[in-house]
Amino acid sequence: MNEKLVESLVDLYGGRELTPETEEELETFAFTNAQLSHNMSTLRRTVDVLKSDPGPELSEESYQRILMKIYARGAEIEPNLAAPIHLQYQLPIQG
Repeated sequence: MNEKLVESLVDLYGGRELTPETEEELETFAFTNAQLSHNMSTLRRTVDVLKSDPGPELSEESYQRILMKIYARGAEIEPNLAAPIHLQYQLPIQG
């Protein structure tokens, strides 16, 4: 198999995005290659752990501190606000 193809398939294998037939074929190919087999198993375990992690819980204080650091570095962030009701078009009702 082509190395680039195998690398792409291993990435998809880690995320459980391959069809069962392709997954089985890749596992069969990895049976003879210890390094590939190791990469596949560790990547899959890593992806599973990352998907099961709920992520950090930020307080309002943490959120504001992060926002101030971003502003201090020169980023211009505009919050996503809904358009005020007086700026929305009124559509006529047709019967």
